[in-house]
Amino acid sequence: MNRLTGKVAIVTGGAVGIGRAACLRLAQEGAAVAIADVREDDGRALAAELHVRGGTATFWPLDVSREADVARVFGEMAERFGHVDVLVNNAGISGVNKPTHEVTEAEWDALMAVNVKGVFFCTKHAVPLLQRAGGGSIINLSSIYGLVGGADVPAYHASKGAVRLMSKTDALLYARDRIRVNSIHPGYIWTPMVEAFAQSLGNVAEVRAAMDAKHPLGHVGDADDIAWGIVYLASDEAKFVTGSELVIDGGYTAQ
Repeated sequence: MNRLTGKVAIVTGGAVGIGRAACLRLAQEGAAVAIADVREDDGRALAAELHVRGGTATFWPLDVSREADVARVFGEMAERFGHVDVLVNNAGISGVNKPTHEVTEAEWDALMAVNVKGVFFCTKHAVPLLQRAGGGSIINLSSIYGLVGGADVPAYHASKGAVRLMSKTDALLYARDRIRVNSIHPGYIWTPMVEAFAQSLGNVAEVRAAMDAKHPLGHVGDADDIAWGIVYLASDEAKFVTGSELVIDGGYTAQ
């Protein structure tokens, strides 16, 4: 219950899905949580829920693709809590499911603005805060498709490969500042984004069964499976872990 006592964690895309689960588990382990998301109603409701549970949390509306807003909000977060120790770059979108030759420039750019530029902007403006705190942890949500290929959503897969290598580069750049940077690579996790993707393909029950079958453990994961990995990387238990890929995928990439 006290793995993160005294730490302050920023979670982007924190209102739903993996982000929401991360906020709940980070708070459970003693962290104060700064929740950022474009989903204002869900974000404010989560902050209120954490307060009821005895945690410390504040919500900020934020579109991570807008650098000026990231800079302003992160400054407000640091002022509110006094310091920042952890950044969870979780905000992301799946984009269009088309073959590469049918994806428009606007569709490609819209996804990259959130999934890649968003990670860049948030890291850029969190690093000075972590340096001021004497170190910390940046946790970037990539995907199994940052490790292996897949014959769908090409822009999404490209973005997650970028996040993987951004994590390694920043791990090397900021190791001297005692800032650890790691990526997490989930398999299929049943979140609102994945459910919406399943709906776009047809019968949700059939699509979920097909997703389950892709994993040697026989089922997709849930958001808590990833949230506990985030807690680990945020904690001092991972003090010697940087530049690493934490794969949480039910065996998907072991095949």
